[in-house]
Amino acid sequence: MGIRGELFTTQVTLDNRSYFFNVKENRNKDVFLQIVESKVKDGEDDRRAIVVFADDMPEFFAGLDDALGFIEKDRKEKAKARAEKKAKKEAMYSKSANSDDGDSKKSKMRVYRRKGESRLVSAKRAEKQGAEGGKSVRPHVVSKRTPQSDNSEEY
Repeated sequence: MGIRGELFTTQVTLDNRSYFFNVKENRNKDVFLQIVESKVKDGEDDRRAIVVFADDMPEFFAGLDDALGFIEKDRKEKAKARAEKKAKKEAMYSKSANSDDGDSKKSKMRVYRRKGESRLVSAKRAEKQGAEGGKSVRPHVVSKRTPQSDNSEEY
């Protein structure tokens, strides 16, 4: 028997916490599991312990298995929901991209409202961008000068 009745000890270290799983024996020769969480908080060690006696371990581990089963089931359901949402979104965009009406470029275009802009103004801006083939709303400035020829006398 080791120090303070320790029969077996293992440690799991994570980012900012350490967990110790100690199997111990008390003076009455009762075997128990001690789970200790240790973390540094505000410059000082914060330790918390749970003790589970050997007689209570089947019920304890049954409860732990139930909790782990719920966590795994919940994780799978969330992953399935994310995959369905992603597939639905991809189907929606691929459907609009495969349309035959020539507006596929317009349907893929996203329009974001500017600060203080109403939905109506942003919708009109989107229509204008779609009509211009996705070009910027700002007009292109064209020089009023006529192009000069190589002959400098005409100028």
